[in-house]
Amino acid sequence: MAPHTEQLIRPSVQLRGLTRSFDGRTVLDDIDLDVPTGQFTALLGHSGSGKSTLLRAVAGLDHGVAGSGRLTAPERVSVVFQDSRLLPWRRVLDNVLLGLNGKDSEERGRAALAEVGLKGRERAWPGELSGGEAQRAALARSLVREPELLLADEPFGALDALTRIKMHALLRDLWQRHRPSVLLVTHDVDEAIVLADRVLVLDQGRIGLDLPIDHRHSRDAYRSRLLTALGVTEDHQ
Repeated sequence: MAPHTEQLIRPSVQLRGLTRSFDGRTVLDDIDLDVPTGQFTALLGHSGSGKSTLLRAVAGLDHGVAGSGRLTAPERVSVVFQDSRLLPWRRVLDNVLLGLNGKDSEERGRAALAEVGLKGRERAWPGELSGGEAQRAALARSLVREPELLLADEPFGALDALTRIKMHALLRDLWQRHRPSVLLVTHDVDEAIVLADRVLVLDQGRIGLDLPIDHRHSRDAYRSRLLTALGVTEDHQ
């Protein structure tokens, strides 16, 4: 078997029996999930369906999860949020390097900023950046750590439509270059289809649909299936 095939088969994330409740209401109900190494997976669902809760559990940020099973994730995990979360009192490069040590860390930080199109903005303050530039800096901060798993919680939700399209192309390009596993939370069906190779739909605390995406095929059929799984008809769009 080819090494690349072996890499894709080996799970990067493995969930067994993941359950999470808030004030007696079950948000995640005994979820089992495998995310293969190098796969780009998108997670869809209505507001309150548990998308971000699942992401936080995988990131190790939610210690209230329960279940008879287990959660296995890589050692190197980076998270990108809807808000870039740049520290306003640190310059862009310093934000990217936050927590990094080593003689080559500055060189790696500059290379990461160049890779997301921010070469020459290393000494800028976060307040001088546009929304799209701030998210590019957040991506650079995540990628400079060479993550095995990149978790993204609606990272483009606050951007305008044109900037969002550019960020889609950038993220897809960065993923193809670095090949981390990606788990993207989004409420945007079209965004999920454009970016991901697999789309999951959360429904009543369980995974209601697990849909592989082949980018050689038309998006319309995928869109229809996902909207149906979300209980939405085209007439309501």
